[in-house]
Amino acid sequence: MQISVISPIYGCRESIQELYVQLTSVLQKICNSYEIIFVNDNCPQNSWEVVSEIAKNDRNVKAIKLSRNFGQHYAITAGLDHCNGAHVVVMDCDLQDRPYEIEKLYKKALEGYDVVHGRRVERQDSFFKTFTSKLFYRTLEYFTDTEHDHTIGNFGVYSRKVVETIKGFKEKSRDFLLLVKIVGFKKIEIDVEHDERVYGTSSYTLSKMINLAIDSIVSHSNKPLKLIIQLGLFVSILSLFTALGLTVAHFTSGFSVEGWTSLMVSMFFLFGLLFGILGVVGLYIGKIFDQVKDRPLYIIDEIIN
Repeated sequence: MQISVISPIYGCRESIQELYVQLTSVLQKICNSYEIIFVNDNCPQNSWEVVSEIAKNDRNVKAIKLSRNFGQHYAITAGLDHCNGAHVVVMDCDLQDRPYEIEKLYKKALEGYDVVHGRRVERQDSFFKTFTSKLFYRTLEYFTDTEHDHTIGNFGVYSRKVVETIKGFKEKSRDFLLLVKIVGFKKIEIDVEHDERVYGTSSYTLSKMINLAIDSIVSHSNKPLKLIIQLGLFVSILSLFTALGLTVAHFTSGFSVEGWTSLMVSMFFLFGLLFGILGVVGLYIGKIFDQVKDRPLYIIDEIIN
């Protein structure tokens, strides 16, 4: 098997048939053996009807139906676990990533690159989507001390070596792009065309982006814990100098703080700070709890081919 194409399906029922036609046209042109893996992530539009019909009529298409909605990165994981290609293409189903760009990416991969990312120089997304994407990656850069380009998404070609290495990662918190960065190997980015979204709307709302950011930061960085330590030391040192200043002022000029207002404000501030710190620590403990339960990353309801 030369090429496997993995596409998680959610919210784009109208685009699936066209995606299949374009992928088939491209793959038949650039290789002799290929497979297309559609992973239905419990799409609310009942896309399984379309996906399963395509798979029944074409042995080159593998259709996987998850038992519930696990999320995009878990659907990609399911595809990786069931693919056989020497090179693997990961792309969204909404046709914003052009299937015809696969030929360009694949030729570059054959030059010896393990990861060939498609760089969307001119992203055809809304201002809100572009802005939140930039903000997400800037935040991720700060907390994980790694560089992230907001023009690069999951769309790319990955060698079997990269896929097998990623399959060895069993974290419950999944972010495919971060895992690709972690494994390393020889990488390159090339410019690709990016189309406007014609079918459906993005499932990544602001709240989902925030949750994904928190999940990614907690799963891949302990920097928040270090910042808490620094904050605690700063508050302690500030309190010490304040106490010394008030003591000196009391004995030199008779100055004293009267009333309970300043005391109550200080108490509420410190208690709020304390609860915030406990919340961050609780997130890390929650991740450990999820990991030690060792539940499956996804559950398959049905598979065709």
